[in-house]
Amino acid sequence: MLLIFDCDGVLVDSEPLSCRVDAEVLTGLGIPYTADEIAGAFVGVSQKDMIARIEAERGCRLPEDLAERINRALFARFETDLKPIPCVRDAILALPYPRCVASSSVPERIALSLRVTGLADLFAHVFSAVEVPRGKPAPDLFLHAASRMGYQPAECLVVEDSLAGVQAARAAGMRVIGFTGGGHCGPEHGARLQQAGATVVVGRMADLSTSFERI
Repeated sequence: MLLIFDCDGVLVDSEPLSCRVDAEVLTGLGIPYTADEIAGAFVGVSQKDMIARIEAERGCRLPEDLAERINRALFARFETDLKPIPCVRDAILALPYPRCVASSSVPERIALSLRVTGLADLFAHVFSAVEVPRGKPAPDLFLHAASRMGYQPAECLVVEDSLAGVQAARAAGMRVIGFTGGGHCGPEHGARLQQAGATVVVGRMADLSTSFERI
């Protein structure tokens, strides 16, 4: 069995920071968003797809360098404020399966996230949505990761915190553990992940290994 981990909100508690930065930059450009609105609409979605959706929904044209502006602000915040999900390192090391990361984020953000939280040594294989035509909720990224790792979809188990990620994994024919331990997850989030197709939902990384018994 191959374990495929999302990064943001699963390995690192980055989503609250990311949503705040996105909202600050967009509001500064005259496209007002709150962090909660960003969280509700775009958690789990690639930056490219987020920008395209905002332009379509708001009827605007965003600056060509918007992604670079957001990343500069966000990466600086990550260097000082980003933390790993509690107990995630021990939880991963307790699992005797091959593993990889498949994230909607750009490679530079994934690498930074893993480095500053001390998790980089756990993952020799990291895949980004920039490597596939369609981001989550399309299945492309998970299918790409499985293929590169030499596994069939039915042999893969995905750990995801976002609705888009759960939908992508299910569309790829993979089983999913929904994770609700990130700082952006409200009390109803677990139920939404189950409705999207998560087989099991856990709220603490310490419970990850025991959740395998319920899959």
